[in-house]
Amino acid sequence: MDWGGIRRRTVLGLGVLTASALCALAAPGSAQAAAAPTHCAGRKVASLPFTTGTVQVYRNDGYVCALTVPRRPGPRQVMSVSVQARGSRPVVDRGRFVERAGPVTVHAGHRCVRVTGSVGGGSADSGWILC
Repeated sequence: MDWGGIRRRTVLGLGVLTASALCALAAPGSAQAAAAPTHCAGRKVASLPFTTGTVQVYRNDGYVCALTVPRRPGPRQVMSVSVQARGSRPVVDRGRFVERAGPVTVHAGHRCVRVTGSVGGGSADSGWILC
């Protein structure tokens, strides 16, 4: 038997498992950006209209998700959406988009959340909600 080869494969396998576990532990509280979904899961709990768009807020099993939709989709324009659970840092999606900013999701549990969104020069801020 080639004990050196077995040892190398075992060490490599443990390294891959460790890296996977670290990635999984680093994910809570971050935006759900991998294979970006086009909508939020759960029940719509708030809609924050403003002059140039609307921020839609959803809740599902302790998670809060939000996205900003422009009133007139079309050419790329500056948009943003942010969700912050009280006591945590906000999760933000900001850039030049055509259809929407977000969705962004945070685990809020039973904490209050603050949601903001903007399209061009218009914006909305929920203040602390869902307490």
